[in-house]
Amino acid sequence: MTGQNQTIISQFLLLGLPIPPEHQLLFYVLFLTMYLTTMLGNFLIIVLIHLDSRLHMPMYSLLSNLSFSDLCFSSVTMPKLLQNMQSQVPSISYAGCLMQMYFFLFFADLESFLLVAMAYDRYVAICFPLHYTSIMSPKRCVCLVVISWLLTTFHAMLHTLLMARLSFCADNVIPHFFCDMSALLKLSCSDTHINKLVIFVMGGIILVIPFVLIIVSYAQIVSSILKVPSAHGIHKAFSTCGSHLSVVSLFYGTVIGLYLCPSATNSTMKETVMSMMYTVVTPMLNPFIYSLRNRDMKAALARVFCKKKIIFYYGNNQD
Repeated sequence: MTGQNQTIISQFLLLGLPIPPEHQLLFYVLFLTMYLTTMLGNFLIIVLIHLDSRLHMPMYSLLSNLSFSDLCFSSVTMPKLLQNMQSQVPSISYAGCLMQMYFFLFFADLESFLLVAMAYDRYVAICFPLHYTSIMSPKRCVCLVVISWLLTTFHAMLHTLLMARLSFCADNVIPHFFCDMSALLKLSCSDTHINKLVIFVMGGIILVIPFVLIIVSYAQIVSSILKVPSAHGIHKAFSTCGSHLSVVSLFYGTVIGLYLCPSATNSTMKETVMSMMYTVVTPMLNPFIYSLRNRDMKAALARVFCKKKIIFYYGNNQD
């Protein structure tokens, strides 16, 4: 039966979240609100950075890319989850499952690399302020983004092709709300040792190394600020770095715990909740943590709304 997985399994059933029927509507409204908040927050940041010429700098270019990544990352799983919560048969086709897995890996990896680039940008800005414009030139910023996209394309394609070679013979029920790679491997009736080895090796490169680089960057930032004692500066540094690291730890901690340090005692419920943390919560928090708390972003938002009010005012007076 090996090599005939497409003919044996034509679709998978997604069990979704273990929510009691009487609470289904409440959670549907909650997840819909979280998804709309994610979409609105990230879309607003992209528009603001595009419209305001004062934000056309490497730092905000990276923020714009992160917002786009968060917007797409959340859209890979949330619409299907919301649809399945209203469906009697929450199914997904075999091809659709592989496609969802590919884009899920792609945007998760892209977020990982962009977080590293943003941490490096802040490290250069604070530790080497006089050389910031020469080090973080627009050309280097574009290179960082392009490299991130290329590496994520390779990594996501590698796992997708390795998954496509596997056979799924009987059980087609995925105890998850999306086509999670580890859940699919448990259903396969083929030898999955190569897949698991690649997950472990590539996961160390894609997840652990970026996480360590981010921690080192922020440690250097805090160290640099503490060398010039200032109550306001120290408070601002710990407030900013603390909020950034909390979101970074939430994202990397759950991903590393799920894929690189799986525990035999992990229940399906625990894995699902951990997945919700980095697929739903993190993309929703990123706009507030990285952008909307930023003074320049607030000023840009005020300028855009002020301009709209002026246009609206003059337009009404002319009428």
